[in-house]
Amino acid sequence: MKLNMAEEEDYMSDSFINIQEDIRPGVPMLRQIREARRKEERQQEANLRNRQKSTKEEERERRDMGLKNALGCENKGFALLQKMGYKSGQALGKSGDGIVEPIPLHVKTGKSGLGHESLLKRKAEERLENYRRKIHMKNQNEAKAAEQFRMRLKNKQDEMRLEGDLRRSQRACQQLDTQKNIQVPREAWYWLRPEEETEEEEEEEQDEDEHMSEDMSALEKLQILTGYLREEHLYCIWCGTAFEDKEDLSSNCPGPTSADHD
Repeated sequence: MKLNMAEEEDYMSDSFINIQEDIRPGVPMLRQIREARRKEERQQEANLRNRQKSTKEEERERRDMGLKNALGCENKGFALLQKMGYKSGQALGKSGDGIVEPIPLHVKTGKSGLGHESLLKRKAEERLENYRRKIHMKNQNEAKAAEQFRMRLKNKQDEMRLEGDLRRSQRACQQLDTQKNIQVPREAWYWLRPEEETEEEEEEEQDEDEHMSEDMSALEKLQILTGYLREEHLYCIWCGTAFEDKEDLSSNCPGPTSADHD
């Protein structure tokens, strides 16, 4: 017994008096935060229990409760309908094709005037229509620009093809005229310009060609020159053949243009 009493510690001993508090950093602060949060939650719950409902909230609750309940015989309007043969759940109308549920109630809670919502809706529809119109115009402009680009590219390709056909015709005309001992072309542009010319002759011929190019396009020159080749030499540049006579030319050549040979 004495041993047990000796083992028990005295409450006035240093082991109880000199106990050090937990001074780890952050521990007291966490406890204070938890206590403040619990106190705030309890205060909010108390405020919710003791809060007085506003007039609008009470009106809304009464209105919702009234709309949820069906009309009874105590309602004068419903009593008149029953006298006219109406039964609960039946559609209105003599043939029974009317509405079954009452017209829904839409309560206006905002401060805007009547028709303001329809005005906002109309303006939103107008903005949407303007946006769609802009997108449509943008798509049309892009399609038009793409079509114009394709046309320019096609025109450039056609122009290059015409110029190539014209050079072939000039080269063929020069060779065929030379074979017939024709020393001077009927028109200066009927032949290709020789590579070696004096400066004077080159300037004169260049001026003449520039004057001719102002008067005629490559297509017009090609038409005139191919006509000359067919008439004078019975030759077609697209067939690449010199025919024996006009009858042979008309019978075996599809036509005087490149499109006829496609």
